[in-house]
Amino acid sequence: MKKLVLITLFTLASICFVQAQNFKQHKVKQGETIEEIAKLYLVTPFDIYALNPDAKKKLTVGTVLIIPTSKIRPDEAVTETKEVTGYQYHRAKKKETLYSIAKQYNVTVDDIKKYNTYLYANNLQKGDKIKIPKFKTVVAKAEVSNTLKKYTVQPKEGKWRVAYKFGITVPELEALNPNMGEVLQPGDVLNVPNIADNEEKAIEENYNYYTVQKSEGYMALNRKFGVTQEELEALNPELKEGGLKLGMVIKIPGSANTVMGSDEFENTDLTKTNFENLKTKRLALMLPYRLNRIDVDSVQEAKSAIKNDTRLSISLDFHVGVEMALDSAKQLGISTNLKVFDTKDQLSEVSNILKNNDFSTYDAIIGPLFPKNLERVAASVKGDHIPVISPFTTPENLYDNVFQTVPSSELMQKEMIRFVKRDSLPKHIVIIADAKNKVVSDQLKSEFVAAKQIFSRKDKDGKDSNYIMISDLEDMFIDGENIVFLETQNEAFASNVTSMLNGLNNEEQHIVLMTTQNSSVFLEGKNISNYHLSNLKFTYPSANKTIITPTTNGFITKYKSLYGVEPNRYAIRGFDLTLDILLRLASKENLYEAATPELETEYLENKFRYVKKYFGGYYNEAVYIVKYDDLTIVEAE
Repeated sequence: MKKLVLITLFTLASICFVQAQNFKQHKVKQGETIEEIAKLYLVTPFDIYALNPDAKKKLTVGTVLIIPTSKIRPDEAVTETKEVTGYQYHRAKKKETLYSIAKQYNVTVDDIKKYNTYLYANNLQKGDKIKIPKFKTVVAKAEVSNTLKKYTVQPKEGKWRVAYKFGITVPELEALNPNMGEVLQPGDVLNVPNIADNEEKAIEENYNYYTVQKSEGYMALNRKFGVTQEELEALNPELKEGGLKLGMVIKIPGSANTVMGSDEFENTDLTKTNFENLKTKRLALMLPYRLNRIDVDSVQEAKSAIKNDTRLSISLDFHVGVEMALDSAKQLGISTNLKVFDTKDQLSEVSNILKNNDFSTYDAIIGPLFPKNLERVAASVKGDHIPVISPFTTPENLYDNVFQTVPSSELMQKEMIRFVKRDSLPKHIVIIADAKNKVVSDQLKSEFVAAKQIFSRKDKDGKDSNYIMISDLEDMFIDGENIVFLETQNEAFASNVTSMLNGLNNEEQHIVLMTTQNSSVFLEGKNISNYHLSNLKFTYPSANKTIITPTTNGFITKYKSLYGVEPNRYAIRGFDLTLDILLRLASKENLYEAATPELETEYLENKFRYVKKYFGGYYNEAVYIVKYDDLTIVEAE
């Protein structure tokens, strides 16, 4: 009885608290996730967890969550709800599943169970007559008070500067602007809180600023920067009221040595962990083999196809890496049931695969390779929370069940800038770019204010001619080290500039060539000398490094014994990626729990550290900075 009274009092107190703070309540529905609920109320998942700690462990249907009032609201809120307009009936046939029936009628499995409640506890049987709901979508628009205004990004401003200026966290800024890029450009127009001009916080150059990371407290910041809680609260009075929050930008003393977000991460060897989940893993592999185009009975035609069909060749190499990863995982006690699908690189075939197969019990789907096909798969299995792994490409729509394993170009650029800034010695920087990369050049100029800019020459009509003259480089370099950023995707321009820089490079005026972008034009260009790149210590960001051979690595040794050659980067990618997925699945209950930003793993040529985007999927933020050294590509220090 006493316990009942205490529970009642606590419940009443919670209700009073919610009313007093003007918070909302939300009753969890079947299939809802914290991310979806957070998006509905325009708050972050961490805001919800702060008031509902039990939700971290388990989210149960019917649970009432306390939702904080959002600091950020759009001018117009749009909601979509489904209304039942009637029912149709279906008699279950042999081998039919709820999944296949749901696909047939374009509803979800949860929709069927909701109107046939006995299916929550019982399996579908042949002959069962089930009720299928018919829906119509109702779109409602509700006007809310205007709490936002438009803000134009200024030179030198990144996300953290804008967030600090308007008193919000970086995740809140991202939630306000879902289409915002990783790197802000001058002139970008953003949604920001509609505060008075005199309430905007200025950036003071004699201080440093830092973005608070996940689970970071005052003790961690004290170890990192040598500042106490009292010192931080004196500089950031808002901390006294609300404490530290993920993504919050705080002011720290100028004497604290830090570069924004440039934390170093230690690699974790998952092979040495105690595996918690050794259930057989179910993986699907979807690749564009396009075997329907090959006469498999003709050895000569098959060999010709493998040689000339790039997509088939990549698929087969990647597949071999996947199979060898499964074998390595098996030796660690991890068994896998792999099912392979040929997407034929056709959206219609992907739809057929989804229609004819139930993926609701799979642990992960690797592929398809190309964005549109991958997005179709991700959207289809999103309701069952099945992770979909993008092995090579960057999807346009990153659903919350998608793992983008290749770091974005924006992140590459940011990491390259961090790499240069980590060296505290004075730097003399020159930025050379063509007209198409003027935005990148200006971004670099905003980061390195003293840098000098050179642009490719134009013809009489004002069009880019993609070259510079040796006179353009006169008086550009000083004695000592000179860093040259070359931003172009034009091979002729890259060849023109690297050739001249190599001629100017000497012991007194040493030139280091860098780029923040895709390096393929430099590495694959037929007219660009590898000797020039090596002499200039060409340095660039990369999703992978090159393994140094010869090596005693078991995968490399086994591959050479089987095929007589060393594995190419696609085979190694298949091995690294698949082994990482299996080890993460074995270390936790599912891939989502094993994809925390504190966990960075590294294998032969690839490393992985996933960060969950608010109202989106998982990005790999592990980037290599590599360089040419004596005609060999090595990791830069």
